[in-house]
Amino acid sequence: MTTIDGATLLNEVEAFHRRFNVFPTDAAFVAVTLWDAHAHLLDCFDSTPRIAFLSPEPGSGKTRALEIVETLVPQPMTAVNASAAALFRSVSAGNGKPTILFDEIDTVFGPKAGDNEELRGFLNAGHRRTGVTYRCIGDGGQQTVQAFPSYCAVAVAGLGSLPDTIMSRAVVIRMRRRARNEKVEPFRARVHEAEGHKLRDRLATWAEQARASVVGAWPEMPDGVTDRPADVWEPLLAIADAAGGDWPDRAREACVALVTASKVNDKGSLGVRLLTDLRDHVMVGIDRLPTVAILDRLNALDDAPWADLHGKPLDNRRLGRMLAEYMTADNEPIASRNIKTAGSVLKGYYAADLWDAWARYCPPPPESPLPPLPGTENVA
Repeated sequence: MTTIDGATLLNEVEAFHRRFNVFPTDAAFVAVTLWDAHAHLLDCFDSTPRIAFLSPEPGSGKTRALEIVETLVPQPMTAVNASAAALFRSVSAGNGKPTILFDEIDTVFGPKAGDNEELRGFLNAGHRRTGVTYRCIGDGGQQTVQAFPSYCAVAVAGLGSLPDTIMSRAVVIRMRRRARNEKVEPFRARVHEAEGHKLRDRLATWAEQARASVVGAWPEMPDGVTDRPADVWEPLLAIADAAGGDWPDRAREACVALVTASKVNDKGSLGVRLLTDLRDHVMVGIDRLPTVAILDRLNALDDAPWADLHGKPLDNRRLGRMLAEYMTADNEPIASRNIKTAGSVLKGYYAADLWDAWARYCPPPPESPLPPLPGTENVA
C-alpha cells in the first residue's frame, strides 16, 4: 500500500473547502480541515470537539459548509429537528459511528424553541468517549435502565448562538455573508460529491496509517490554552502533528486565533457579566459606591442587558441576589454594607468585597481601563 503524505492530503482537503466555502479567516479553514480528519480517528481520542458554523443572518454559507463537510467525513448523518432518541439510537447501533451534521440548530435551541434539555444532554454527553445516555426500555413494571453510548462527532450550523454548555465544547466559526468580491465555485452535488468522497476515502486510509502516532498523543498546547479550550483542541493538534509539514505550526496559530476570538465573544453567564461590568465600567478607580449609583450606571450602559431584564431594569433586590451567589475573600457572600456620605448613610458595595470574585471569574481587565466618571469621588 502506498503511504499517503498527511500534510499534502490536508492541503488538498483545505483546497477543496476553499473552492466552495468562504470562511472568515485562514484559521477557520485550518480548523475545519483538521476537524474533517479527526472524524476518521474518533476512537483515538478521549473527547471530540463540536464544530459550529454560526451567523447572525441567513445566507451566510453555513449550510454549504455542512454540505462540504458531509462529503469528507465517515458515515455522515444529516439531522434537522432530529429527536434525541433517534440520534442516540443511531450512535449506539453498532455499525460504525455516524458523523452527525445538524443544520438549523437554532430551531432547537433558539429563543422561540423553548428548552430542549434531552437533546442538549445528548450533545453534551457525546463530547466525551465515556459519554452515555440513559434510557428506560421495556413496558410497565418490566422497564430496565440501559446506557446508550453517545460519543460521536457533531457539526452544527445555525443562526445566533448556542447554549454555553455546547459553545464551550465547540470550535466556533463565525460565518458572514459573502462579499461581492468573494467568489466561490458553485457546488454541484452530482459532480463534486464524488471528488469529496475520493478525498474522504484517502483520509480514511491515511487515518489508519497515522493511528499509531495519534493514539495516546499529548500535543503541546500554545501558551494560554488550558482547561476546556485545551480539551477542544487536543484532537485537532494531534492530527496536525501526525500530518507534519507546516500543519503543526498552522494548527497552533489557528488554535490561538479561534480561542482568543471565542473569549472576546463570550460574555459568560449573567453573573459573570455583572461582575465584569462592575469592575470595568462602574467601580473603576472607586473603592465603594452606593447601590443607587451602581444601578444608575449599570442601567445606563448601552451594550448591556441591565436596563431590560425580562421587561424591567435591574433593581437593588435582584442585584443583591446575584452578587450574594459569589463570595468575598473571607468566604462570605457578597452583600451590601453601610457607606457614609455627606450627612447620611447609604447601602452600597465595596470593591474590597468584590476583588476575589473579579479575580476568579472575570476575564483579564482591559489594558486601558476607563477613567471614573466625574463627580464620583468618595466622601469620607
